[in-house]
Amino acid sequence: MAVNPLISQAREKMEKSIASVKTELMHIRTGRASVALLDEVKLDYYGTPTPVSQVASISVSEARTLLIKPWDRTLLPLIEKAILASQLGITPVNDGSVIRLNFPSPTTEQRKSLVKKSKEIVENGKVAVRNIRRDILKVLKDQKDEGKISEDDEKSLEESLQKLTDEYVKKLDTIFEEKEKEIMEF
Repeated sequence: MAVNPLISQAREKMEKSIASVKTELMHIRTGRASVALLDEVKLDYYGTPTPVSQVASISVSEARTLLIKPWDRTLLPLIEKAILASQLGITPVNDGSVIRLNFPSPTTEQRKSLVKKSKEIVENGKVAVRNIRRDILKVLKDQKDEGKISEDDEKSLEESLQKLTDEYVKKLDTIFEEKEKEIMEF
């Protein structure tokens, strides 16, 4: 059948939506130190915005502390300035050879806000998955109207597409539950 590639195309696009949601959720601070939190922090390195991870090694020394060790010590003030300018809301501690980022435990109110933000991100992911389904359904309908597939094939593929959509919506729910648990921990 010539339409099955549509189902695999839908699966591929839905996988990308899930990957995008996971990436966005990684940048939400949970009170636990994560190297991913510095992905968006860039310093001005010889006139070029450069991610901190490209000029320093970053490690988690304790559950709530990140250690940034630049390969060139002269970059310490630039890294410190970039962190202060970022939206992390963390004050770096520079000891002359490394920068420490101590992540305080979020308050209950902050946790609830982070859970709400996480839910919004996941909901946007669900909308993206449903939009993919809608687009593929339109293609199926067009193919049926053009006589490329039978009505039975269209119904069968619609059912497959709905099962696929349900599967990915469920995955997104699971991702949210894990993130919520991570945020409310500590």
